[in-house]
Amino acid sequence: MTALVQGCELCDSPGGEVLHQGAQFRVVLIDDALYPGFCRVIWHDHVKEVTDLNELDRMLLMDVLWQVEQVLREVMQPEKINLASLGNVVPHLHWHLIPRYTDDAHFPAPVWAEAKRQPSAVSLKVRVERLPALRATMQQRLSTYL
Repeated sequence: MTALVQGCELCDSPGGEVLHQGAQFRVVLIDDALYPGFCRVIWHDHVKEVTDLNELDRMLLMDVLWQVEQVLREVMQPEKINLASLGNVVPHLHWHLIPRYTDDAHFPAPVWAEAKRQPSAVSLKVRVERLPALRATMQQRLSTYL
């Protein structure tokens, strides 16, 4: 494993607003006006795939993903959570956790597809208003992960 790779955007920057910084990973909130609550779990070491991790690290990563998903469900109250680990553009192990709603810009298609609609300003306002609770709950829930 390589700790960091110069030129990798997830090695060179936090990748979003850091909600939790652990020894092996961080959880960040993405500033996306259409998708308030969009989070990423980013492994610190520069590895490409989950199978590049040892068994204990894989278990830790999966546990963190489930914790982040649960907080998103509790606080953001989405219809669905999308989990994605692509890495085609940025080959550094990270997972996207995206709260989805039937009235969001792309539903039911992936957020990277062509937009189908503009979500209502009222719906987006409600979701943005939940972000302080998301930050606080995420920090509290992940506080035991050192």
